[in-house]
Amino acid sequence: MTTIPLSWQELESLTDYQIDPVNGPTNAKARLRLFGQPESAVRVTLYRDNHAWCPYCQKIWLWLEEKQIPYRIEKVTMFCYGEKESWYKRKVPSGMLPAIELDGRIIKESDDILIALEKVFGVLNQGMEDPAVLPLRQLERLLFRAWCAWLCYPASSSQQEQHNREQFIRVVAKVERALGSTPGPYFLSDFGIVDVIFTPYVERMNASLYYYKGYSLREENSRLKAWFAAMETRPAYRGTQSDFHTHVHDLPPQMGGCWENGSPQMLINKARVDNGPWFGLPDVTYQEPENSRMEALRRVIEHRTNIIRVNPAEDQLFDLALRCVLTNMMTGEKYLPPQGSDVALRYLRDRINVPRDMSIYAAKRLRESLEKTAALAGDGQPDPLPTRHRRDQDPSNFAMK
Repeated sequence: MTTIPLSWQELESLTDYQIDPVNGPTNAKARLRLFGQPESAVRVTLYRDNHAWCPYCQKIWLWLEEKQIPYRIEKVTMFCYGEKESWYKRKVPSGMLPAIELDGRIIKESDDILIALEKVFGVLNQGMEDPAVLPLRQLERLLFRAWCAWLCYPASSSQQEQHNREQFIRVVAKVERALGSTPGPYFLSDFGIVDVIFTPYVERMNASLYYYKGYSLREENSRLKAWFAAMETRPAYRGTQSDFHTHVHDLPPQMGGCWENGSPQMLINKARVDNGPWFGLPDVTYQEPENSRMEALRRVIEHRTNIIRVNPAEDQLFDLALRCVLTNMMTGEKYLPPQGSDVALRYLRDRINVPRDMSIYAAKRLRESLEKTAALAGDGQPDPLPTRHRRDQDPSNFAMK
C-alpha cells in the first residue's frame, strides 16, 4: 500500500472514453439529438429535469430515442432540488415537467405529449389510444396506486403493512398475467408504447421496494424479470436507466416520503444499497462494458473542479484523496488516503447520480473504489442524505458539460 497516487495528468492518460452526444448512444449529457439527420430536421424541444430523476420525463425521453426523432433538450430544475428557472415558468407557469415545444406549440402532461407526438411522427408500434393499449395503460395506473399505498404512507399496524403488501402483490400478479399473454417478453407482441409507459415507475418500484420493504420486484416475478432483461437489450433504455442508489434517495422528496418496514431483509437490502457491494444488485443484469472504469474516470476528470469545490473537506486534502480513489479504480492497487478523508469520500459516494453523471456500471466502479479507499482512512460517515428536499444537488454545482 502506498500514499502517492497518480497525478491528474497521469490519470487522464488512462482514459480515452468519449461519446458523440448528438448522434451517438442515448445519453443524459445531450442538448441536441439528431440521429444522423440535419439540424434543420428538429421540430421538438424536450424540457426535462437536470438530474434525469423525473419519471414522466423519462417516458418522453425514451419514446423520442426509440423513434429517433431529432430534438433539442432544455434542462430545468425540479422543485425538490432548487429554484425553478424564471424563463421556464414564463413558458409553463405551473413549472411542471416534462413539457415539449412542437412546431412552436407548448404541450404539457406526458400522456398528452405522447398523443401529440404520435399525430405528427407516427406511433411506436402501437398508439396511445389503440384498443389493445388502453387497458394496459389502466393497469399501469393501478400498479402505481398500489405501490404508492404501500411505500408512501406509514402503516398504522403490522396488519396494515401486510395488507398493503398483499394488495400490491395482487396487482403485480395481473401485470404478470398481462406479460404472459404474449409469446415474447414485452406487453404486446413487440416492444412499443406500453413498455415505454410502464418503464419509469416499474424501474422505481424495483429500487424502492427492495430498499424500503425488502421485496425484490425483479427477482420474485418471472415475467417482470424477463421484461427487465429484454428492456436492457435496448440501447435507448440503457441510456435512460438509473440504479438503486440514485432512485431510493431521490424518491422521498418527490413522493412526499418513503416508509421502511424494518424487516430483516429490508435492513440487509438497505445496508447493501447504501454501503455496497453494489455489483449483483437486481438493478441491472446486462454484461458490464469493458470501458466502464474509463467512463467513470473521464466524468470525474471533466467535473473535478466542482466536485472538489462542493465537498465539505478541505480542497487539497480531498484532491489527494480523490486521486487515491481513481488510481485504485484504474490499477486495482490500494492507495492510503489522507487522514480524515473517509467522510469526504463517502460524501461523494452518496452523490453519484445515474444516468446524469455516468452509466450504471461506471457508477458502481466509482462507488466501489470510493468505499474501499474511504475504509482505509476510517469508518466515518457523512450526514444522511436529506429526505424533504435535495438541495445538496443544486444543478449549478453539477452542470453537465
